Amino acid sequence: MIRCENLSKKYDDKTWGLCEATLEISDGTMVAIIGRSGSGKTTLMNLIGSLDSPTTGSIIVDGNNLSIMTQKEAANYRLNKIGFVFQTFYLEPKYTVYENVEMPLLIAGISRRERQERVYSVLSQVDMQHKAMNYGNNLSGGEKQRICIARALVNNANIILADEPCGNLDSETGSVIMKLLRDLTNVGKTVLLVTHNADDASIADRRIIVKDGRVSDFDK
Repeated sequence: MIRCENLSKKYDDKTWGLCEATLEISDGTMVAIIGRSGSGKTTLMNLIGSLDSPTTGSIIVDGNNLSIMTQKEAANYRLNKIGFVFQTFYLEPKYTVYENVEMPLLIAGISRRERQERVYSVLSQVDMQHKAMNYGNNLSGGEKQRICIARALVNNANIILADEPCGNLDSETGSVIMKLLRDLTNVGKTVLLVTHNADDASIADRRIIVKDGRVSDFDK
């Protein structure tokens, strides 16, 4: 369970990224966060992902208050609880697919044998195990995003934060990626999708709209 209470983020005296947002997100659901550019939707995702800290209010994830975490605790939270999928793939071009997916496990200090098992398991989930020794430059956009999803899953993260994951993809490839993300809820993952795309948002269990930093349920 993710619970945000009176969550606000102020960047300067005049600019609020988020204003007193209160919401709950149930485990194992897909939630689309929609809104115009600059509305605050990415700010909300960054706060839940502990990439940023709130000015006021609190974020409780599985009973843990992110708002009072130390930097080390926040880093461990991101490493073990959160999987990030971005519009820009952020794959290291000099690394193989296997090495790109393996990277979070190296940071976590996982043994070589377990790393190998986990990497091939998540590559199989996204149907990319046959590309394990390829380099990023030799992959299509859709293949790169599959690798990013595998990397997000490799540390057994319970929450997947996807920020415009289909923004650089054609509609057909984007549909495949969205199905992959949608299917993650079938194994208990919580998926938060930041998107401008109404078709992508329509497959979510719930849609949240962010407008001028304020949050409300789109479907109410």
